[in-house]
Amino acid sequence: MNERTEGEPEPNESGSFTQQVHHQQISARVPESVGRGIFSTGAIILTGPNEFICDFVLRMTRPHQLAARVVIPHIVMPQFINALQDNLEKYSNSFGKPMELPRSQTDQPPSIQEIYDEMKLPDETLCGAYANGVMIGHSPSEFSFDFLANFFPQSLVSCRVFLSAPQVPRLLESLSKTYENFRQRVKQQRQATDNPEGGTLDSSGGDDGVDDGEPVG
Repeated sequence: MNERTEGEPEPNESGSFTQQVHHQQISARVPESVGRGIFSTGAIILTGPNEFICDFVLRMTRPHQLAARVVIPHIVMPQFINALQDNLEKYSNSFGKPMELPRSQTDQPPSIQEIYDEMKLPDETLCGAYANGVMIGHSPSEFSFDFLANFFPQSLVSCRVFLSAPQVPRLLESLSKTYENFRQRVKQQRQATDNPEGGTLDSSGGDDGVDDGEPVG
């Protein structure tokens, strides 16, 4: 861990002291409760008004289960996408492209509400784990995601998730599609603000504030 400060602490009008701190994350503590991580067979990406929600699910048996929920600020998502693209490219250079997963053959995929109605949602995972950074690694068969809460003075891993290699291209596709949809909505909102006569848009970004990425796996 590496931190540095600039200047001496300065008192403000209330008598308290403030000081600018530059916090540069080099390593992160791994709490025992998240050290072993969770295995996931799929992911659903949701868009909220202030954050993206990455729901990692376990779909081996029914009912499907929410294995982990990670809450990521909007500004962090492009960094996550770029890091995943880079790691997937390195994986492909070393081991070849991951096997492509079969696509669903159903004509009418279930709605996001139907998916969650049939899913088990444990209380301990519903509030999610906050992350403003991510470290990604891989082996020949799996990818690991260490989601980080980078706060002064100690960064820590808030959630650790494992995905099989074939699931990762689909995850990248869903993340990229969801983020691009979000960017388009923000652009439309700005245009509506600049041109009030053209109407207004819901600030939640969508009919219900949710953009469901295609489930992986």
